[in-house]
Amino acid sequence: MDPIVIIGSGLAGFTLAREFRKLDAATPLVLVTADGGDFYSKPMLSNAFAQGKAPQQLVNTPAATMAEQLAITLTSHARVERIRPKDREIDTASGTLRYSKLVLAVGADPIRLPLAGDAAAEVLSVNDLADYAIFRQHIEGKSRVAIIGAGLIGCEFANDLAGAGFAVTVVDPSPQPLASLLPPEAGQQLVEPLAHLGVDWHFGTSVEAVDHQGSSYRLTLKNGDIIDSECVLSAVGLRPRTTLAQEAGLAINRGIVADKTLRTSDEHIYALGDCVEIDGQVRPYVLPIMQAAKALARTLAVEQTEVVFPPMPVAVKTPAWPVVVQPVARDAVGQWQIQEQNDGIRMIFVDGNQRITGFALTGKQTSARSEMIKLLAA
Repeated sequence: MDPIVIIGSGLAGFTLAREFRKLDAATPLVLVTADGGDFYSKPMLSNAFAQGKAPQQLVNTPAATMAEQLAITLTSHARVERIRPKDREIDTASGTLRYSKLVLAVGADPIRLPLAGDAAAEVLSVNDLADYAIFRQHIEGKSRVAIIGAGLIGCEFANDLAGAGFAVTVVDPSPQPLASLLPPEAGQQLVEPLAHLGVDWHFGTSVEAVDHQGSSYRLTLKNGDIIDSECVLSAVGLRPRTTLAQEAGLAINRGIVADKTLRTSDEHIYALGDCVEIDGQVRPYVLPIMQAAKALARTLAVEQTEVVFPPMPVAVKTPAWPVVVQPVARDAVGQWQIQEQNDGIRMIFVDGNQRITGFALTGKQTSARSEMIKLLAA
């Protein structure tokens, strides 16, 4: 019989394989990946430097071991060139592969800003283990790093690098950190603790150009400020990888469009992880991905199963000032309310029906995480 084929060896792809094998030990399962297929924790990339973690130390399980443990055929270094839904085949540089069901777990790409300057192409992004290895090499022996973006990844890298002794400058057009994730009152609380650690913030402006300045870089900001740095890291967000799906004729919106069973517009193709838009929502964090993988495994092995997302707070890795947030949808109608403000802040999001649908905790208020989850479930 034709195998179930998973494209992508990140958290989504390997979690699906693991959950599927718990339910079905016999059906052939093939995982195709463009990289080496080693399993590692991608969230660790933004806080590994201060821990002294070299790239290979982040690998939890080598590819060969993963393949053996999960009883799968793992095809590494094989970039998928096209999907042919009518034939239920995918084409790679090493040949054609048939599938009974296909799962796209292809992830997301870093957003690249249209920067001017003769060094714009040298701005780095860290989205996988190979990127992290390049970044580590680039900052060897350096002391100043500029980060474009004060979102979750930008703040985590800022905390990590400043904690390791780097002089860190962060530039973001928003008025405070984590502007897309936290209410302003909560986001503002990160400014002083990270500044005390060595982070220099530039809010309300953006980087227009990156030029060479001797062996370093000179950043020109929209407000006219100049920043000199030895390394420039872009952390302005991710964009779901949709090109492969779009060329195959699948429905695309912000991500690959899928229903609550993770099925795309083709009945034999599913999507999972950072690349998918599930019932109108993009859910890029670890816990939602794992929850969706469990549901999809059941759909593929047992019976059609819709994914249900319980409260799954996001912990931002900024030990200088801890943050835990239960995000709300970008189009959510309601308002944030302050519950407590003492050694941190505790806030809830109340929707139009007076239901609590989100919360934000900072500082010592993060100890109320369990209490807030119970409040959401009530």
